[in-house]
Amino acid sequence: MATQDSKTTTDHETIKKWVEERDGQPALVKGTTDSGKGGGLLRINFPGYAEENLENIEWDKFFTIFDENNLQFLYQEKLKDGNESRFFKFIGKD
Repeated sequence: MATQDSKTTTDHETIKKWVEERDGQPALVKGTTDSGKGGGLLRINFPGYAEENLENIEWDKFFTIFDENNLQFLYQEKLKDGNESRFFKFIGKD
């Protein structure tokens, strides 16, 4: 079924739209920033998921880290049952 297929993108607007449609916010895992580079482990902070080690960040910082690490955003629009999916993953470009 096509609605459960995963897609990949590096397009900032596509990523931002997908995240915001699901009430998510760009975030970093606390304690993973490299003081020399300003990087860190990227996450999306969704309401209702109690990850205390996340620090919300601005989209500009998120996309700087995303681009510097040569990442792609793997995501899914809908679940098999047709409901909205929050499945995503950051993967390296081939």
